[in-house]
Amino acid sequence: MFAKLAVQLTFLASVATSVFAGPVALRPKYDLAVRGFTSFNNWGGHASLANFDNFYGVDNFDGSHFNQVVVKQEHELVCHTERIEIIQQRLVVLQEMAKRIITEQICEVETQTIVFEQWHSGLHGFSRDLRRLTGHQVGFDRNIVQHFGEIVNVDGSFNTHDFGFTGHDIGHATVVVGGHNWDNTRSRVTVEDAYRSSRNAYHSVHPNLL
Repeated sequence: MFAKLAVQLTFLASVATSVFAGPVALRPKYDLAVRGFTSFNNWGGHASLANFDNFYGVDNFDGSHFNQVVVKQEHELVCHTERIEIIQQRLVVLQEMAKRIITEQICEVETQTIVFEQWHSGLHGFSRDLRRLTGHQVGFDRNIVQHFGEIVNVDGSFNTHDFGFTGHDIGHATVVVGGHNWDNTRSRVTVEDAYRSSRNAYHSVHPNLL
């Protein structure tokens, strides 16, 4: 009986070996930089990713680690409440412009994916700022924002000249907008409630991503 079982196990092992020994799609070799950080310079052999790591640094993929310098303006910038659909419209314009930049100015789908994930991760970093989890003051870099009007030429085509900054410069001219209702005694709880409700709404639309 045991001999018969041994023969059966040997047969199954040989079958499994033959199955798994068949052709396998090999993934490209990707570089792991110091401390396990992933380098995307020429990732997967794509020349379009040359110098990718230089923008933020190989250890700062999403740009969330930066030295913040808050600048004082002559006139304090104060928030004012606008209709929510107006805000949503503006943000969708930025969203669709990001799609246009990525699809029109990058041809390799792998590079499109990596660049989008970097940008999306950076937005998540701002989410953590809003929730006061990072130690950063909530604001924007005025030196970076000033290039917004230069993205598109008068004829609607993209302006492709170098703006002259990298991700290392972000946060060095941070403007903090006043007038918000943050309260240290209660806002950490209420903002986390708002965040969890937002994530629950997302997962209710995409239950398979849980």
